[in-house]
Amino acid sequence: MGKANFKFAGAAAVLLAIATLFVAWHYDLPIRDPDGVVVPMYVQLPIIVLLAFLIDVLPRSVYRTWRAPRELPARFMDVVHERWQRSHVAFAIAGLAAWYLSYAAFRNLKSYVPFVNKSLYDHQLHDLDRAIWFGHDPAAVLHSLFGTGIAAQFFSLVYVAWIAMVPVTLAVALVWTRHTTAGSWYVTAVVLDWVLGVAIYFLVPTWGPIYSDKSQFAALPHTYVSTLQSDMWSDRLTVLHDPWATHAVQTIAAFASLHVGVMVTVCLMVELIKLKRWIRISAWVFLVLTEIATIYLGWHFFVDTIGGAALGAAAVWLAAIGTGNHVGLRPRLHQETGAPATSPSAGLAAPAVRRAN
Repeated sequence: MGKANFKFAGAAAVLLAIATLFVAWHYDLPIRDPDGVVVPMYVQLPIIVLLAFLIDVLPRSVYRTWRAPRELPARFMDVVHERWQRSHVAFAIAGLAAWYLSYAAFRNLKSYVPFVNKSLYDHQLHDLDRAIWFGHDPAAVLHSLFGTGIAAQFFSLVYVAWIAMVPVTLAVALVWTRHTTAGSWYVTAVVLDWVLGVAIYFLVPTWGPIYSDKSQFAALPHTYVSTLQSDMWSDRLTVLHDPWATHAVQTIAAFASLHVGVMVTVCLMVELIKLKRWIRISAWVFLVLTEIATIYLGWHFFVDTIGGAALGAAAVWLAAIGTGNHVGLRPRLHQETGAPATSPSAGLAAPAVRRAN
């Protein structure tokens, strides 16, 4: 614990897995592969890792042999030996294992929420939203401001882009960078996002505005998100009817917003490890767009996004303590032994990129 490894993340993931086993046993519920209805995760993960590995190695190999293509196989192996030493292979596998165990446990526990806590707090959160927005519904204000045409398609794209962003950031932290202190800090923070998020789901179960007040979003055109929302409601009803008769998982829970929470984690991390200015600005812009999209499309109440922001910040701080990236109680990137004394600023994690290239 307290160093650039995944002991803290692994411990959190194991505790979450134990909680999953206990709740499944106590309430007689199945444990499912959360993304395995079409393609099992044990097939998806190796493919994702292989693609990330090839994107890491192949461009470097081609760059070295663009004037002598016949040397590509030899240069490819050279790059593999340089980039993928045993220590980094172990680092990447450990980080991926900790992340996936926590993610699979998180998704199963999220599915169990309506069996454990049958309360719903949508009405209270709706009233709180209206109080904060001076008697107005935040989604209605956004619909009036942006319209209900092309904006719906744009915010749907933003929402879907977030889904793709998470594995990309994990690939950066585990595969492409060689700054292990930064990588372990970020992956541990994401693991803690899942831990804190599912704990809050059990404490404050909600549906979200799209399900508790669907008429408010009737004017929006059909988008990919519309299909996703319909499928999620269908899965919820199927799971609640008989969880053993389906391989689906129940995924509806609004408070707190993990879309916002993970993006706050990303934004704080890129600031704390001092990435390039354009990366930091892009992260904050995407955070703002994500927050707007989740409210506009009805996924979340405004207070859900506040809760998500607090959750994401807490995950970064706890992960800093757990991975040794702190001075006292203040998060601060730990300088690796033998690394340059300058701060990371020349790439996605500059000391790593300098040494890797």
